[in-house]
Amino acid sequence: MRIDFHASPRPTLGVEWELALVDRGSRDLVNRAHDVLETARGRLEDPKVLHAELLRNTVELVSGVATDVAGAMADLRSTYDVVAAAAAEHDTDLFGAGTHPFASWSTQLLSPGHRYQELIDRTQWWGRQMLIWGVHVHVGLPEQSRVMPVLSALLTYYPHLQALSASSPVWAGTDTGYASNRALMFQQLPTAGLPFQFQRWEEFEAFAQDQLTTGVIDDLSEIRWDLRPACHLGTIENRICDGVSNFTELAALTALVHCLVVDVDTRLAAGETIDVLPPWHVQENKWRTARYGLDSIIILDAASRERLVTDDLDDLLERLEPVARRLDCVDELRSVADIPRRGASYQRQRQVAAATSGDLVAVVDSVVRELRDGLPD
Repeated sequence: MRIDFHASPRPTLGVEWELALVDRGSRDLVNRAHDVLETARGRLEDPKVLHAELLRNTVELVSGVATDVAGAMADLRSTYDVVAAAAAEHDTDLFGAGTHPFASWSTQLLSPGHRYQELIDRTQWWGRQMLIWGVHVHVGLPEQSRVMPVLSALLTYYPHLQALSASSPVWAGTDTGYASNRALMFQQLPTAGLPFQFQRWEEFEAFAQDQLTTGVIDDLSEIRWDLRPACHLGTIENRICDGVSNFTELAALTALVHCLVVDVDTRLAAGETIDVLPPWHVQENKWRTARYGLDSIIILDAASRERLVTDDLDDLLERLEPVARRLDCVDELRSVADIPRRGASYQRQRQVAAATSGDLVAVVDSVVRELRDGLPD
C-alpha cells in the first residue's frame, strides 16, 4: 500500500483546541454544541475554524496554517471570542481541561454522524466513557523519509509534555490520584495510545495496510496515536497534551512542540544519529507522568538513567532557545518554565478543591475563570 505524505516545505504550525460546554449555573456538562455552533458559525468569516466533536458537549477551535505561535494564537483568539459570546447566549461557558470533575458519561449525547455512531457501536462502554479533551499541535515536515524517525525521537519528550499539560485529576467526583486520568482513559480505544516506533515510511505503510485489511480501521484518521503523521496535511500531529485552560499555557505548550519537532528534524537532516528510547521506557514514562505529573522521575535513555522531569525540562528549554529564536517564539518557550513555578492545571484544581472542602463546582468555576480572564498575575 502506498501512502503519500504531502510534505510541507516550511515548519508550519496548526493547533486544534477541544473545549467542553458547561452550564453557567450547575457547572455540569451540557449537550448544547449544536446551538452554540449554529450561533457562532453565523458570525465567523470562515466557519471551518469551528468543529463539532464526538459528543454534543464539545466544540473544537482550529487555527489556520500559521508560521509561528503568535499567528496560531491570534487565529484561536478571534474564534474563541466569537464562540464564548455565542455560548453565553445559551447560558453556557467554555471549559478547558482534560476531564470534567463530576459529570456523568451516561447523560452525554452523541453528535450526529455515521462515523461517531460506528465508533460507539464498536467500543461500547469504553467509547461512551470518553469525556476527555485535549490539544493537538501540527508541525509541518519537509521530507517523508524522516517522518517516522522524527516521531520515534519525539517520544523521548512525551513525559515533559504530559506533565506540563496534565489537567485531569478528578473523574466522576473522585480524585483519581493521577495528574492525567485522560491519558490512560484515551488509550483504551482501539488504535489509540503510544505509536509503534517505525524507522522507515514503508513500515508505516505496511502497518496501515494490515489495519485496513483486517478491518481495524476504515480510514487513516482512525489511527488515534498520541503522536501520528497527518499525511494529507504534511505534518506530525502531537496529541499528547491534556485540555488547556488558558491562552498563556496554550502558547507555551505550542511553542515547546514546535521547537521540539523542528530541532529533531533539523538534526536528522544534518545526519546526526538521535538516540531513541526503548518502547518499554516510553510506556513507563507515560504512566509515571500520568500518575505523578511534574513530580515524576523519568527515564532519559536506553542506559536507564533517570531524572526529575522538571530538572530535565530546565536543560531542555535552554537547549531549544536557539530554535525558538529561529521560529520567533522565544517568549512563549521561556514561559514554559512558569508552569512548574505556578503549578500545572491538575495541581491548581486540587488546590481549589482543598480550599473549598472538596467543592467540585468551585473547581469548574476556577477552570472557566482561567479561560475567560486569563491566569492571575
